[in-house]
Amino acid sequence: MINENPGDIYPKFRVAAVQAAPVFLNREATISKLEELVVKSKEMGADLVVFGESFIPAFPVWNNIYPPMDQHEFYKRLFDNALTIPSDNFNRISNIAKENEVFLSVGVTEKSITSMGTMWNTNLLFDKSGKLLNKHRKLVPTWAEKLTWAQGDGSSLRVVSTEIGRIGVLICGENTNPLARFTLLAQGEQVHIATYPPAWPFKRQATAGGYNLAEAIRIRAAAHSFEGKVFTIVSSCFLDEEAIEQISKGNSEIRSILENCPKPVTMVCGPTGEVISEQLIGKEGIVVADIDLSLIIEQKEIHDILGYYNRFDIFRLEVDFTPNLPLWPKGIKEKVEENWKEIMKQNTQEKTTSNRDRIIS
Repeated sequence: MINENPGDIYPKFRVAAVQAAPVFLNREATISKLEELVVKSKEMGADLVVFGESFIPAFPVWNNIYPPMDQHEFYKRLFDNALTIPSDNFNRISNIAKENEVFLSVGVTEKSITSMGTMWNTNLLFDKSGKLLNKHRKLVPTWAEKLTWAQGDGSSLRVVSTEIGRIGVLICGENTNPLARFTLLAQGEQVHIATYPPAWPFKRQATAGGYNLAEAIRIRAAAHSFEGKVFTIVSSCFLDEEAIEQISKGNSEIRSILENCPKPVTMVCGPTGEVISEQLIGKEGIVVADIDLSLIIEQKEIHDILGYYNRFDIFRLEVDFTPNLPLWPKGIKEKVEENWKEIMKQNTQEKTTSNRDRIIS
């Protein structure tokens, strides 16, 4: 019997985008909550589970609210509960991915192992065995976030090849940066993870021209999916009553700002730019969507900005993937460059197969 559909078979899998509140500034309790939600997502059939920006131990929304001189207490508490990599708590997260056999993406505030004060807005991506695939630090903290987080570098601005496709990650405002987005697309990104905060107060309620966070997220997610013909998984955090109580500290005006500022959205977009899942706003929950990477092919007939629908004889993007280190031991730069060449070589290898057993269903 002749196979009616000979040729390559591409991955199919289910994603779970989690919208949840951390246990405010409590690292260990938040990791326990993460585990509960991963277990629940796995029960819903998820192969990839995604959490929002700085889920562990909390997003520093106080940066947008208080003058710098009034933020010392929050800064210290955040640093005390930030994640050291490696550490026992880091291993806990890795084991959660391993025990549930899921790819796991989670936003954390990472703290330096050499400087008692430096923190980064970081996203961790683990495979099913608990192996860390990428640790991406946000390139530029947005607006008031500069009071908390240091800048990342180009070393983590990369796509990882997995059995469910090539996955890239950008954090919040990075999804506004066309050069950062194209850097991932140019590495063959097929699945894009975009993470966002629980709230982002920009103006007081009495002032016109506020920041519509959910709409800003939808615009960015749809644009990236449509331009790159990729699937975009959006996961935002949630601001619960405990966080509002602790941040407002009895100040009714601050409480009102936190309660009434625009909420984010959690959802999944397909390669047409259309939303293919429930859109979750203003509450905790889990959004699931089924992904079939073969749907990318037809859309690239229209525009393939990585191939025929571009002019690389006219346009050229150069990226420095070198890590930003305070100290360079002799010879390490050459080693880093060699490692990057190997990573790029692996990412250019096609992740296709003719064996249907490779499909994740």
